[in-house]
Amino acid sequence: MFDRQRYGKILVPLVTPFAEDQSLDLRRARALVRYLVDSNNADSLVLTGTTGEFHTMTFDERVRVFELVHTEFCAEIPAIAGVGCASTIETIALAKKAEQIGFDTIMVVAPYYAKPNQRELYDHFRAVSEAVSLNIMLYNIPIFTGVNIDPDTVASLSKLRNIVAIKEEAELNPKQISAFLNATPDDFIAYNGDDTMILEAYAQGGAERIGGVISGASHLLGKRIREMIETFLAGDISVAAKEQQRLLPVFRVMGQNNRTNPVALWKEGLRLAGVDAGVPRLPLSRGTKDEIAEIRRVFDSLSLLS
Repeated sequence: MFDRQRYGKILVPLVTPFAEDQSLDLRRARALVRYLVDSNNADSLVLTGTTGEFHTMTFDERVRVFELVHTEFCAEIPAIAGVGCASTIETIALAKKAEQIGFDTIMVVAPYYAKPNQRELYDHFRAVSEAVSLNIMLYNIPIFTGVNIDPDTVASLSKLRNIVAIKEEAELNPKQISAFLNATPDDFIAYNGDDTMILEAYAQGGAERIGGVISGASHLLGKRIREMIETFLAGDISVAAKEQQRLLPVFRVMGQNNRTNPVALWKEGLRLAGVDAGVPRLPLSRGTKDEIAEIRRVFDSLSLLS
C-alpha cells in the first residue's frame, strides 16, 4: 500500500554531483544528502530523475546512487528511485535492482526518443508493473520525452495493482492535473513536478489528491515552499500567493538562455549558497559569468545568501 504521508509534501529530485572530470562524485552526493537532511529542506528524495541528469548516467551509476542513499540515509529520509529508461527491458532491470536494494516506490518516466503511442505507453508501464511489487509513480514530462501520457491512459493504468501516482510537469498543460484526477480513483495521487505551479496544483486537487511538489528549487527553498503550501492549505490564500510571486524570479532565472533543464544553474545556485553539488555532465554546461551574476542578483533580492 502506498503511504503518501511517508514522503511528505516536499520531494527533492536530488541533483547528481559530477566531478570536474565528469565522473560520478559520491562523496559530494553524500554531503548533499546530509545537507538536505540537516537543513530540513526535504521531506523525501527522488533519485536519478531529470534534475538528477539520469539521461547521461549509466545503469551502474544509477544503482550506485540508489545504494548510497538507501544504505546510508534510509533511517533519516525516505527516497524514491527514478528507474525510467529509454527501453522497457532496461527500465524493468533497473526497477528490479531498486526492489532488491529495498525501495518501496519507484518513479517511471515515459520512454523517451521512441515517441510511443498511447497503447505502447500502456504496455510499457504495465510490463514494469507486472515485473515488480513496488509502488509505481508515473512521470509525465512531454517537453523531454516527446509524448504525453493522456488522461485515458492514466485511467487505465490506475487500475493496475501498484500504479498509485503520477508526477505531472504541469506548466505546459496546466489543467491536465484536473483531467488526471477526474479519470482516476480517489486514492490515486498527483504530484506537481513544476516549481512554478505549486499553488495551482493544490487549487485543482486539494490536500486530498495532491501529494506534494517534486521540486528542484527545494534544494535551497524547501522550508519556504513547505510553509507556503501549509499557508495555502490553511486558507490564507493571499499570503501564499504573495510568496509564490516572490519566488517566481528564482524559478525563472534557472532557465535563462533557453536552458530547458535548469539543473546546471541550480548547481551554480547551490554553490553560491555554500553547497557544493559538483558540475553538470556534458552536454549540459556550467553557468557563465553573466548567468551566475544574474542568479546572484535574484538571490540577493530575496536575501537568499544572507
